[in-house]
Amino acid sequence: MRFPAPLVEGRLIRRYKRFLADVALAGGETVTVHCANPGAMTGLAEAGMRVFLSRSASPTRKLPWSWELVEVDGALVGINTAHPNRLVAEAIAADAIAELAGYDRVRREVPYGRNSRIDLLLAGAGLSDAYVEVKNVHLSRQPGLAEFPDSVTARGAKHLAELTDMVAAGHRAVMLYLIQRTDAERFALARDVDPTYGAAFDRARAAGVEMLAYDCRITPEEITVAGPIPVLG
Repeated sequence: MRFPAPLVEGRLIRRYKRFLADVALAGGETVTVHCANPGAMTGLAEAGMRVFLSRSASPTRKLPWSWELVEVDGALVGINTAHPNRLVAEAIAADAIAELAGYDRVRREVPYGRNSRIDLLLAGAGLSDAYVEVKNVHLSRQPGLAEFPDSVTARGAKHLAELTDMVAAGHRAVMLYLIQRTDAERFALARDVDPTYGAAFDRARAAGVEMLAYDCRITPEEITVAGPIPVLG
């Protein structure tokens, strides 16, 4: 996924009201930006951090600037939770996710389960349909270890239960954790943050839901899915 134009660098002043942040640009101007991330963003929103912004060309948009990346100890981290579904869909189309190779039809936001929508529903000749849920991962509290979730997520536990139901109905179900960090070597659940989600993960995995974790290559010009990393559980 290439950005329409190279991102603009700034320094974070503060994040507030969850979806807003003030950023000082290199030229001295302070701008209010949209933060497309409802999570806690632990360790990613400290004043003075180097951040990267995109700017919308839409004349009707209230906030033209969007916060895309933050630099943490030399690593780039993608904080925009609107991107993972697109990134994974592009990677599937390019056969860059080995476990999902061969699928040539991708539908997004298809209704399923208990009043939910699956992120990606994959189909391909001779292959079982695959229900794929994508979760954005950016939390890291130990060097090299990416974790999910960064806050309590009842919705996330519900998605795991619904994927479990899909397996019981004879379908293939996949939970794909997309790690928007350039310093991740392994993935684990943040069970202390949300024990209920951890229990739902264990039930889903035991029932046959496939658990995948992939990291990303990130630059101020583009983000792409890189390769798999171990899921420690």
